[in-house]
Amino acid sequence: MTLGTRWSRPLTLAGLAVVPVAVLGVFFVLPVAGMLHEGFWADGSFDPGAVLEVLGRPRVHRVVWFTVWSATVATVVAVLLGLPAAHALHRLRFPGRDLVRAALLVPFVLPTVVVGVAFRQLLGEAGPLGFLRLDGTAIAILAGLVFFNVALVIRGVGTAWESLDPRPAEAAAALGAGPVQVFWTVTLPALRPAIVSAASVVFLFCATAFGVVLTLGGLRYSSVETEIYLLTTNLLDLQAAAALSILQLVAVAALLLVAGRLRAVPGGGADRVVARPRRPARGDTAALVATTVLLVLVAAPIATLVSGSLHVDGGWSLDNYRALTTDGTHQALLVPVTDALVTSLRTAVDATWMSLSMGLLVAFVVTRRSRSRAERRVRSGLDGFFMLPLGVSAVTLGFGFLITLDHPPIDLRDSPFLVPIAQALVALPLVVRTIVPVLAGINDRQRQAAASLGAGPLRAVLTVDLPVVWKPLLAASGFAFAASLGEFGATSFLARDDHPTVPIVIYRLIGHPGPMNFGMALAASVVLAATTTVVMLVVERLRVPSVGAF
Repeated sequence: MTLGTRWSRPLTLAGLAVVPVAVLGVFFVLPVAGMLHEGFWADGSFDPGAVLEVLGRPRVHRVVWFTVWSATVATVVAVLLGLPAAHALHRLRFPGRDLVRAALLVPFVLPTVVVGVAFRQLLGEAGPLGFLRLDGTAIAILAGLVFFNVALVIRGVGTAWESLDPRPAEAAAALGAGPVQVFWTVTLPALRPAIVSAASVVFLFCATAFGVVLTLGGLRYSSVETEIYLLTTNLLDLQAAAALSILQLVAVAALLLVAGRLRAVPGGGADRVVARPRRPARGDTAALVATTVLLVLVAAPIATLVSGSLHVDGGWSLDNYRALTTDGTHQALLVPVTDALVTSLRTAVDATWMSLSMGLLVAFVVTRRSRSRAERRVRSGLDGFFMLPLGVSAVTLGFGFLITLDHPPIDLRDSPFLVPIAQALVALPLVVRTIVPVLAGINDRQRQAAASLGAGPLRAVLTVDLPVVWKPLLAASGFAFAASLGEFGATSFLARDDHPTVPIVIYRLIGHPGPMNFGMALAASVVLAATTTVVMLVVERLRVPSVGAF
């Protein structure tokens, strides 16, 4: 082996990794370091006691406790509702199954502020469930969290469920075990890693839900995310916000480490059998009924949102949609919603190509076959580094951008790419999670065969990788676009007043009194929800298996 051949692969690896490493270094490591500096270095001197003082405040204790218990309860409810639906939608075959699966996926990609507005319309005094007087209560927040995250359980557990070998369950049934006993003794133990992994991710999303808590909790309830936002924007207490961000960073990173270890579900050998979906039997009635109830519960807030947007002064009208070209009553907005929609679309397009470019490079680097121990260690280290953004919430990321990228040598305060970059980092894990399993599943011998036939590296990618990965690429693009279009946490810190996105103007509209402003918020929410729904319906039609893992 010549010296050039020996070093060609490590040099190629370094060349591919240098761009994403540099981008993460500037737009992730630097903001996080700035946040840590803000928390620990008060007035230029190292002062860890300042962080401890913030964490010792009674209000911080209440905020942390509310975040933990609300996320826990919402996770338990989401798992209990999602398991029957996962069985019905991934193990049974019935008319309209694909449509139901797509419908139950939509809530996960709806902008969080839209979910908050929908539940306010449903539970408010004038809403269908207003008589329950749940608006502004913890129960309303829990309902919004479950609505937003139940799709994670359905897709995560359902993907594992449909890949289970049916023979152990059939053997248990042949030995006289009933359906319930088969589930508890055979199926549930096999699904336990997927359930625990899905529950961990659901807890993470519930604990870092920003828009849902902000719109439904008001001033009475606050999570760690909303408290960071309020400390920064209302009280200008950057050190306290940094202390909470540090606490959240440590907690989320620990949770992601646990979820990562539990994510892998043991597979079978070469003789493994995967059952095809079957027709429903009498024993599946409960799962089908539970799925129908869940579908109704998911549809109710969305239907109420659409109905409210078309209801003006006791009659049906499109006035709320026509008003989207205005700045609302009492000049609630600096720019019309239609202008904000153009800004959102343009920003989402930029964030999509950024996250897709980064995600492709990351996926290509971490899935190539390692031929030496040193190369394996380098790839493992890069894989861990590229996944670091998973450990930081969007609010914390936006806060880090705010305090570090506003002065030379990196001054991006007036850059039109500041918000797209933040949104691209938020969407990056979705892109990587969609593409990596597909690239990792390609047999490296196919690339070697193409090379032996004279194909260069680019030709091998076009003939071997591209035919397999083009659908996941489209799905990843859809996920990134939908996530960027509705991103609210980081954008709430970074968006300029004269160039807001639609989630920002929706929040401003519901914060200004007046029926016209609230009607415009409903109409804008419908427009945003319809756009993300169309995108996700297209993604669902692509039928990409790795999408189930999120």
